[in-house]
Amino acid sequence: MADKVVKLRALRPGSQVEVEGLIPHGCKRFNVNLGKDPKNLVIHFDVRFDHLGDQRKIVMNSMKDRVFGNEQKEGFFPFQMGSDTKISFTFDKDKIIIKLPSGGPLSFPIRFPITTITFVSVEELETKSITLN
Repeated sequence: MADKVVKLRALRPGSQVEVEGLIPHGCKRFNVNLGKDPKNLVIHFDVRFDHLGDQRKIVMNSMKDRVFGNEQKEGFFPFQMGSDTKISFTFDKDKIIIKLPSGGPLSFPIRFPITTITFVSVEELETKSITLN
């Protein structure tokens, strides 16, 4: 399964990135990253079925100059192995709003100054599409 890395035109606040894919059977985790580059991520959105001691958790974090911040964990877990999923990320001025397949949206604060998002990567998910709005 090939991971996807996309160099974007500059996305500004109000822009949205939507990721659609198939969660493989036996998946331990998959993640979506948005930021300036692989060393500076506004959000590291990590869906953990069974990884690093977390089971059925969504873990969100940021990375500045290759250093992760404090993790934010969510107990709500709408993902199933072997099923399709769609997740959208809306870039707001001070937060990223994440819309999941079901349930209310999640919010993650932007922890360092950034005016544009130019990098998206998707790992361990059989990506069908990445749509920019």
